[in-house]
This record gives sequence, structure tokens and C-alpha cells, in this order.
Amino acid sequence: MIGGIEKMVAVGLVWGLTNAIMRRGALIWDQALKSSSSSEQPHASKLHHKLLSSLRNWLKLLTIWQYTVPFLINLSASATFFVLLNDTPISTAVPVTNATTFAATAMFGMLLGEETRVGHALLGTALIVMGVWFCVV
Repeated sequence: MIGGIEKMVAVGLVWGLTNAIMRRGALIWDQALKSSSSSEQPHASKLHHKLLSSLRNWLKLLTIWQYTVPFLINLSASATFFVLLNDTPISTAVPVTNATTFAATAMFGMLLGEETRVGHALLGTALIVMGVWFCVV
């Protein structure tokens, strides 16, 4: 059976991975918005037009599977995190999962080809790992 710390690290890894993948999906969404906004005629600045435009944009985001699938997985990890809080002190759960998430987002982003300062990312990740180790020990 996996212990509490391992589960928190696993949640942080899932969050980090899905964050990096959702960022790619958001870039696809941004490109789709830019291409559609150049072809649309500008609307009057009335509030209901702005609200409809925002709703359309969010619905367009949900149709991009590269964003929606990792988002749903991310939400599942969030539900798992809240279940873990029943058995784990929040003073341990939050630093461990957040630190793991930050490190995993940086590492998975690099693996997915994002432009990153590798030395800084590795140093930051090493410091995060040491910090989590101090929290756990």
C-alpha cells in the first residue's frame, strides 16, 4: 500500500504533468482565438456582447482535447488531494504537493520542449526536493 507521503508526491506529479500539458492546450486555444478574431467583425462594447464573447471563448477552450483531457485528470488529482487531507496534516500535505507540483511542472515542461533555462530549473528542482525532504523528515 502506498503511504501518505508517496500519495502526496504522486498527486504533485500528476498536477505538474497536467499543468505542462494544459499550457500546450492553452497555446492552441490562444492561436485559435487569434485566427478567429481577425476574421470576425468587432462588436459594440455592450456588456452582453462581451459576456457572449467570453462564453464562446471558454466553450472553444473546452472543445480542445489537449486542454480538456489533462484538465479533467488534474481535477481528479485535486479530489484525491482533498481525500488525502483526511489522514494527513495540512502542514505536511500542502508543502509536499505544492513543491512537487512546481518541480514537476518545470521538468515536464522541459521534456515537452518548452524553452527553459535548464540550469536554473534543475537548481530550483533540487532545492525543492531538499525542502520536501526536510518537511518529511
